[in-house]
This record gives sequence, structure tokens and C-alpha cells, in this order.
Amino acid sequence: MSMLTDIAGAHPPRHARLGGRRDSPAAVGLAFVFLALVAVYMLLPVFWLLVSATKSQGDLVSTFGFWFAEMHLADNLRALFTEQDGVYLRWMVNSLLYAGLGAAVGTLLAALAGYALAKFPFRGRELVFSVILGGVLVPATALALPLFLLFAKLEATNTFWSVFLPSVVSPFGVYLSRIFAAASVPDELIEAARLDGAGEWRIFFTIALRLMSPALVTIFLFQFVVIWNNFLLPLVMLQDDRLYPVTLGLFTWQSQVSREPGLQILTVAGSLVSVVPIVITFLLLQRYWRAGLAAGAVKS
Repeated sequence: MSMLTDIAGAHPPRHARLGGRRDSPAAVGLAFVFLALVAVYMLLPVFWLLVSATKSQGDLVSTFGFWFAEMHLADNLRALFTEQDGVYLRWMVNSLLYAGLGAAVGTLLAALAGYALAKFPFRGRELVFSVILGGVLVPATALALPLFLLFAKLEATNTFWSVFLPSVVSPFGVYLSRIFAAASVPDELIEAARLDGAGEWRIFFTIALRLMSPALVTIFLFQFVVIWNNFLLPLVMLQDDRLYPVTLGLFTWQSQVSREPGLQILTVAGSLVSVVPIVITFLLLQRYWRAGLAAGAVKS
């Protein structure tokens, strides 16, 4: 009996080893109910969008919004991609260019800036970093008019570059890159590479960039979503509907519903289709993002 007691004392229950605290069933149930309510709140607009995109224009305004009627999804998609000579497809391509290319360039610039701020000591470094942090606090609405005046001075409004160039700047990406570079790129590894004769650019692209890749995936995802959902900047900069991203294009359709009621169902279907690239991007990069979160948890 004493031997069994010693063994039990040497190997206490798991909840005792974790601090001796065991949540009550009522607390677990309450947390589950709360999380379920939050999930329903988050997913309810998506469910409405999915249901509404399957209806005809008449059913959209005459039936219950959160349940299905006759299935017209295929007809709605066919009308969506043929409306105005297929302008919606052009809007989608524009959004992919703005968001995909802008997020890629913005992520690279953020990685370069964050790595430099983390690994190269120079006078005024903290001041530069403080200014960048200040940029995180500036709302996009406050920058729209100055950007328009700047591009108007350069005679570059109503061009691809007037939307693309402002989108590649990411103060939050620079902040995250610096934090992750300081934690994941050892100074000893950099010094060893320098002793082997590697230049700074080679060190960054062959060593630092790979070690920082989980954070860069996170930055890319954030930047992609922000640019994809950007509405105010294209609204201010663009007049040619062939340059519109999908957000601005759908807004123009919605604003014409009073004159052309059929555009309402096309706007709903187009909104559903516009979510698909974001979902695909998250699914493709999910394992890299989760790896980055796990690495950050281990480091902290």
C-alpha cells in the first residue's frame, strides 16, 4: 500500500500537475454557449449572402431572407459574368492584381524594413520606428485626400498606379517584421555568414527571409485582405470603370438599383463570388500561418 501511495504521489493527476485547477462543467458549458453565439453572429451575414445569391430577383424581395427559395444560382452567375460585356470579371482581375501583387510587394518591403530596424544599429533608429508605429494609428480616411492631391500633382490619378502604390505601404507589417526578425534571426548566425564572406543582401534573402517566412505569411494575408476590401482609395482615385476593383464595381451597381432593379441580385451574387479568393488564399496559406503562430508561441 505504501508503494502505491508513493507512486501516486510521484505521479499526481494531470490537472494537479497543471496547477490543481479543474474547470467546472457549468463553466465549460457557459464558455461553449458563448463561443457558439459568437460564431453564429459572425457567420450569419455569410449565410444570408449564400442564401440570397441562390434566389431570383423576385424571391429576393418577397421571401424570408434566411431561407432558400427556388434555386437560381446558376442563372445568377451566368448573368453576373455577362452583364455589361463581362465587366465583373475584369473587376475581379483588377482586384487580384491590386491585392495579390500589392500584398507581395508590400510584404517584401516590410520584411526589408523590419529586418534593417532589428539588426542594423544606427542613429535615430528608434525615432524611425516610432514614426512607423505612428503610421499604424493614422486612419486610411485621413490619407485619402492627401494621396489624391499628390497623385493629381503628378497627373497620375485614374491609373493603376494610383491605387497600387499606396497599397504596398504597411506600417503594421514593418512592426511585425521587426519583432519577428529580432526573435527568430540569431545575431550569431548573421555573424557566421559574414565571416564566410556572404554579403548583406545574400544573408537576408538566403537566411533571414526563410527564418522570417511564418511572419511574412501573416503579413501577406493581412495585406491581401486589406487591399482586397479597400474601397475609399479607388473611389477617390478612379473614374474609369475598367480600372475598378470588385468592391467599387459592386458599389456602382448597387447605386443604380433604383433605375435597374435587376442589378440588386447581381450585386448579391457578385458579393458572394468576391469572397471566394480570400477563402482560397487563407486555405492555401493556412498551414504556414499556423506554423508561424506555433513558432511565436514557442519563442514567447
